[in-house]
Amino acid sequence: MDALSDAQLARVVRRNTVILSASTTVTSGTLQLVAALASTTFVLATGITGLLGLGPAIFLATSACAALPAGRAMDRFGRIPIIALGFAVGAVGGVVTGISVGAENGLGVVLGFALIGAASGTVQLSRAAGGEMYPPERRARGISLVLFGAVFGAILGPAVFSPLFAGKELDADSLVTPWIVAGGLMLIGLALVVWVRPDPKRIAERYAAPGTATVSAAPLREILARPGVPSALLAAVTSFAVMVSVMNLTGYAVVHEHHHTQQDVFPIIGAHVFGMFALVLVVGRIVERFGGTRTLVAGLAVEALSCAGLVWAESVVAHALLLFGLGLGWNLAFVAATTTLVNRAAPSERGKLVGFSDLMSGLTGAALALIGGYALEAAGVVALGVGAAALAVLPAIWIAGRAAATPAPAET
Repeated sequence: MDALSDAQLARVVRRNTVILSASTTVTSGTLQLVAALASTTFVLATGITGLLGLGPAIFLATSACAALPAGRAMDRFGRIPIIALGFAVGAVGGVVTGISVGAENGLGVVLGFALIGAASGTVQLSRAAGGEMYPPERRARGISLVLFGAVFGAILGPAVFSPLFAGKELDADSLVTPWIVAGGLMLIGLALVVWVRPDPKRIAERYAAPGTATVSAAPLREILARPGVPSALLAAVTSFAVMVSVMNLTGYAVVHEHHHTQQDVFPIIGAHVFGMFALVLVVGRIVERFGGTRTLVAGLAVEALSCAGLVWAESVVAHALLLFGLGLGWNLAFVAATTTLVNRAAPSERGKLVGFSDLMSGLTGAALALIGGYALEAAGVVALGVGAAALAVLPAIWIAGRAAATPAPAET
């Protein structure tokens, strides 16, 4: 890497960023199917309606459990080999889920969800890989550029999956093809990421302070105690858990609580994904302009307001607007939190730290999806909306109160 001129390095970073962003498009399109149909697929395959949140909970839990070991593996073997493995696992998971739901095999669906979840937990670490290719003062923008690919995923998901349900009754057989198509999309992601060269970790070492690229990584507990990390970690966990649990349960609520069609769910999820990523380039600049703490608090507040609005929403348009707001709030908090975590860790520590953040986020999201599914079935949308809003507000208050006493730490 040292042999590259600044101009050559800039070209390499741009090319790698475009490829990683394109792979995010594929991931985003695939995960919309999970958001829209995980609960319904689980219920149709098992016949168990009381545990409708278990479907997305399985996906989220396995995504979380994969994140930390995947992050550690990335620190050891490089970012791209592990991300590519994640896409391969996701392709298998899509096919297994499709075949299993057609056979109404609940155990097979659980296995398929677990594989797709593990793939998601792995490939979503690519946003940190994108950020570390840029110098510290531009990392928020680098992360944003990689995540921007998901904007096109917001178009890809409905364009691919909505026609597959047009004029069809929602039953187990109608779910086979969409899940297999999702597996095919993950193969496209695999074909893209193998062209990322050199590995982002090698590029990141160029920006590290002298000697830090080769020193041993600090223990995780030491990294977690660094200034700024606790607040960023809390915001990352809360924003993701609230967002993903509400997102995964909204599809079921729209169809079964408000009696819309399954086809109507995809525009709502598309609006949500659009909110998550459409303004991500602006969000990166907001983080750089106003700082991480203010952006974290603002993001959690927007999430809380959007969740509270679900109490009154009934139409498809209202749900789409609120899910857009939920995605935008997550975007603000997520980019700010990821930027802070990347900046507080050396190249040999970033995979571990971001992986731990994703582990805690996914496990919390899985728990909230399971609890939220029970609450939705027992008490309706009011319990889901009010509970999610409260969970977003409380950490925002804590972070805002802590900020004044926390000095701004140096970036790595």
